[in-house]
Amino acid sequence: MASTNLEMSIKTLKEYINRMMDKCEKAIELSIKSMLEKDVDLAKKVIDDDDDIDILREYIRDRSIELMALKQPMARDLREIYALSDISTELERIGDYAENIASEVVAIGGEDYIKELIDIPKMAQYCLEMIQGIKSAFINQDADLSYKVALIDKEIDVLYYKVREDCLKIMHENPEKNINQGVKLVFTARYLERIGDHITNICEKIIYARNGKMIEIG
Repeated sequence: MASTNLEMSIKTLKEYINRMMDKCEKAIELSIKSMLEKDVDLAKKVIDDDDDIDILREYIRDRSIELMALKQPMARDLREIYALSDISTELERIGDYAENIASEVVAIGGEDYIKELIDIPKMAQYCLEMIQGIKSAFINQDADLSYKVALIDKEIDVLYYKVREDCLKIMHENPEKNINQGVKLVFTARYLERIGDHITNICEKIIYARNGKMIEIG
C-alpha cells in the first residue's frame, strides 16, 4: 500500500509539472505576441498569470519535501522526486523571464521599434520548440529526445549575440533617441537566452531521472 501511495503521489507531481510546462509555453507565446502587436493589455495579463506558475512551484516543492521526509523513497523514486522538484524550479524561472518580457512591452508601450523585430521572434520560436520537446520527453521519459532538445539552445545563443550587437550599433548611432528602447530589446533577448538555458537544465534533469546520470549539455 505504501508503495502504491508513493507512486500515486509521484504521478500527481508529474501532472503538476505538465501544467507548469503548459503555462510556461503559453506565457512565452503571449509575451512575444504582445511585443509584436504592441498589446500592453495582453502583456499585463502575462504578468498577472505568472502567479499561477508560482503557486504550482510551491506545491511541488512542498510535496516533494514531504515525500522525501515521510515516505523515505529508495533509488529510482528518490531520484525522480528530486528531479521533479528541480524541474519545477527551472519552470518557475522560465515563467519569471516571460513575465520580464511582458514588463518590457509595458515599458515600451506604443513606441515605434528602433529596429525590425526579426531575431527576437526567432529566439522565441526556438524556445517554444524546446519546451514542446521537453513536454514530450518528460511524458515519455525519453533521454535521447531530451539531449536533442538541449542542443537547440545553441541557435538561441547565436541569435542573442546578434540582437545585442545590432542594438548596440543602433544605440551608438543615436544614443539620445535609441538607448532606452535599445536596452529593453537587449534585455528581452537576454531573457529568451536564459529561458533556453533553463530548458536545457530541465533536459539534464529528465536524463538524470531516467538514467541516473547527471550530465551537463552545452
